[in-house]
Amino acid sequence: MSSVESLNEDQSQSLSDMMTSLGKAARAAMPALANAGTEVKNQALLEMAKAIRAQSKEILTANAQDVAKAKANNISSAFLDRLILDEARVESMAAGIEAIAALPDPVGDVMDNWDRPNGLKMSRVRVPLGVIGIIYESRPNVTADAGALCLKAGNAVILRGGSESFESSRAILTCLKTGLAAAGLPDTAIQSIPTTDRAAVGILLQDMPEYVDVIIPRGGKSLVDRVQKEARVPVLAHLEGLCHTYIDRDAEIGMAKSIAVNAKMRRTGICGATETLLIDKSIAGSHLPEIVDALADRGCEIRGDAESRAIDSRIKQATEDDWHTEYLDSIVSVKTVDGINGAIDHIAKYGSHHTDSIVTDNSETAEKFLSQVDSAIVMHNTSTQFADGGEFGMGAEIGISTGRLHSPGPVGAEQLTTFKYVVRGSGQVRP
Repeated sequence: MSSVESLNEDQSQSLSDMMTSLGKAARAAMPALANAGTEVKNQALLEMAKAIRAQSKEILTANAQDVAKAKANNISSAFLDRLILDEARVESMAAGIEAIAALPDPVGDVMDNWDRPNGLKMSRVRVPLGVIGIIYESRPNVTADAGALCLKAGNAVILRGGSESFESSRAILTCLKTGLAAAGLPDTAIQSIPTTDRAAVGILLQDMPEYVDVIIPRGGKSLVDRVQKEARVPVLAHLEGLCHTYIDRDAEIGMAKSIAVNAKMRRTGICGATETLLIDKSIAGSHLPEIVDALADRGCEIRGDAESRAIDSRIKQATEDDWHTEYLDSIVSVKTVDGINGAIDHIAKYGSHHTDSIVTDNSETAEKFLSQVDSAIVMHNTSTQFADGGEFGMGAEIGISTGRLHSPGPVGAEQLTTFKYVVRGSGQVRP
């Protein structure tokens, strides 16, 4: 064996040992978390928020290092928007943790109970999922959101943030551990993988089913695809947000314009941003120019089909790829459709089952859209940018689950639990 091969084997073993240590520590922390009372968990959360505010300068300094590296690597503006922290975003992290503390504790919640003819009393009760592995890209605020939500739901968590936000996430993690220690909880309840080596992700996905109960990926399609293919434990997937806003023939133009601009341009780099604007052919001539005016004034590039380009020459030619694209940028595709059925058909073909909205004053048409569009979140007369756990009253979210199983939509504390059945008897035996 060559010295290089020996070195590689040693490095691989060292990484494997490190990951195993993280898994063992997380599993060992579970009894304390599962049995922690609501007051203890909330104390830890409030101390976390306090620590984030106290360490704001340190967090921003660490973030500046990450941003400088990202800019040196010519990262896109949309990516930078997700990466950059400022005083307001740091305060938002702290406030989000406080909002999570104020939520009802899902652990121990009795979801249902019933009595059987033989006298057995049965109930279904929420319990923690266990040890969760969370893999995410670029957004350092996910470190705070994920750690806090997992704690509220009684779970231990192993975090793997993007290498681009490594320093930011590490500074935030220090604050989370401060909160855990202040409440007398094991600081191994929230851990992060202390390396940017991508091989660590492979170990987390494939070699740790003894320690990890579920994986949650939050990022681009390539990340989610890899996790779904390689993971040996259940995956709660947050897929891309190819969101649509449909302007119906019965939409009021002022509302349509306001919603379309907000849905696309409020923040272009989030998963709830509208990427494709659908508009009924019958009103495209009257509504589309005003909407294009408003989008263009905000610096948005518009790409469209032949019908929309015939109405407004500022619209560039769209290709088939545009209908499949999550831009995460100041670009939107526009397509004219044949009414509500055309909109539903387009979303069924190109959507990612994330979030889709209809703008209409026709309640019957709205209900058809809400019932027939197969997405985790469907909306009427509002912006897709509300696809966010905080806006749903969850304090924060780990992501928007686009799968059918377990919990589609925003993943908050309640969605990070499962349940068990509790059966109480008085001496019954089965005949």
